[in-house]
Amino acid sequence: MERRITSWFSQNLSAEMPLVAYGHAGQPLLMFPTAAADYLEYERFHLVDAIKPLIESGKLRAYSINSVNKYSLLNEKMPPNMKAELLTRFDRYITDEVLPLIRNEAGPDARPLTTGASLGAFLAANAYFKHPDLFRGVIAMSGSYDVRSYLKGYYDDNVYFNNPADYLPNLNDDYYLPILQKASDIYILSGQGNYEAPDRSQNLSDILKAKGIPHKLDLWGGDVDHDWPWWRKMLPHTLGVIIGKDEAGG
Repeated sequence: MERRITSWFSQNLSAEMPLVAYGHAGQPLLMFPTAAADYLEYERFHLVDAIKPLIESGKLRAYSINSVNKYSLLNEKMPPNMKAELLTRFDRYITDEVLPLIRNEAGPDARPLTTGASLGAFLAANAYFKHPDLFRGVIAMSGSYDVRSYLKGYYDDNVYFNNPADYLPNLNDDYYLPILQKASDIYILSGQGNYEAPDRSQNLSDILKAKGIPHKLDLWGGDVDHDWPWWRKMLPHTLGVIIGKDEAGG
């Protein structure tokens, strides 16, 4: 499996933000790490191995990046206003720096899928729902889509525009909402076992349903925990569904 690490200094974040790419062809996939982890987390926990057959067959090319969670949402010493500002700067990093890099390899019109587990699911969902014109869809696993609990009551525009539970219910524009209402690749997954919170996925599904946004809510069983063995099953299963649709002509 082809593997490439790129050293990158982000102008938006004023920080080193290396990323890794796997594969040589196929549908691009942008992977957001869990919690405070780094760009190699999905490799260390064998999630990349779980999708290796799709990568090696040229059906998928995957990119994994750092997040700002350890400086932002999970940093108790960071003032809440700065936590929220970092989310906005991270969003610009994704659209202004990461996406052009992917398109340089995958083609100028490439629209990656986004994915992540746990806190990475929030980042993946936020990137997609804010930019459905740039990304194809999202595979969000075991996530929470309301980040206000990390911000100790602080609220401003940076919070609102990076909190899907807030901005999606109010989406009534003539550009983004029609794109989302034609979406075909929104997948929200959760187990119902230890440390899972399927109600959070259900809440997001309810919001999307109310806005007429098609999606798949996929709640796995009571034995499915908030843990890597299950994410290693969820991601290849869902990617198989998406790629299978592509091969069948939609």
